[in-house]
Amino acid sequence: MVAAAAHAFICGRKIVGVHDHEFGKDMRIAAEAQGERLQGFDGDRAAKFDGSSSEIYDAVDDAFVSLEIDGLKAHGYDRRTSSHYTLSVLGRVVQLYDHASRSWFAYTIQVG
Repeated sequence: MVAAAAHAFICGRKIVGVHDHEFGKDMRIAAEAQGERLQGFDGDRAAKFDGSSSEIYDAVDDAFVSLEIDGLKAHGYDRRTSSHYTLSVLGRVVQLYDHASRSWFAYTIQVG
């Protein structure tokens, strides 16, 4: 969700899917940013998410994730997991570092 939202804001493109490299799986995540507003849907979890360029709300988990964008990079804090993250966008690839698990994750964004 965070990778799709950040990519939508940074690149201004409509997201129609996300490929998770860790699991080798296509996820049914869609997102679109219009100005400072975001709307999205995670089809795998039947979860709506929305928000602004500074905070995303996940309706299924009833949780907020902060988002601060700086050029092709972003960082924030997931209040549900109490974890900070940083990410960078390289074309259609988003590389995300989860500080709590000390792990890197890579996602290829599918645009429409």
